[in-house]
Amino acid sequence: MKFEFLSNRYLKIMKNTKNNLSTLLPRWFIVDASNKILGRLASFVANILRGKHKVYFSPHIDVGDYVIIINAKNIIVSGMKFKNKLYYSHTGYIGGIKCKSFEELYKKYPDRLLKIAVKGMLPKNALNDRIFNKLKVYVDNKHKHLAQCPIILNV
Repeated sequence: MKFEFLSNRYLKIMKNTKNNLSTLLPRWFIVDASNKILGRLASFVANILRGKHKVYFSPHIDVGDYVIIINAKNIIVSGMKFKNKLYYSHTGYIGGIKCKSFEELYKKYPDRLLKIAVKGMLPKNALNDRIFNKLKVYVDNKHKHLAQCPIILNV
């Protein structure tokens, strides 16, 4: 018995399952951070920025959506983190380590606290900067993205 391996009967035609970036249009979401816990809000936003809520999520392609966070000055933290949590940075010079408490950063830059928390929850790879640039954080409820018609998300 002779098989004809090149006939259509024995060949399986494979369809391309990879996503085409031109067909993936990102959506804009708006999240109100007032009276939300910092870590829980950050993990929720990080998943939306990556696109893990979508059916066609792929870890090597940026399929995430844009997120606008408003009222960053009204976030809350649990426990004694408001006084005890420390954020470190380094200037690059010898002995150039800087240390600021959560309370100091909250008074001056409440939007940076959310950015630091979300950035820590994103993957550390080549897509990190591209995904992180889709996050827009504002201290109060005024933002400049009304033209994008953002969808309100309840966390």
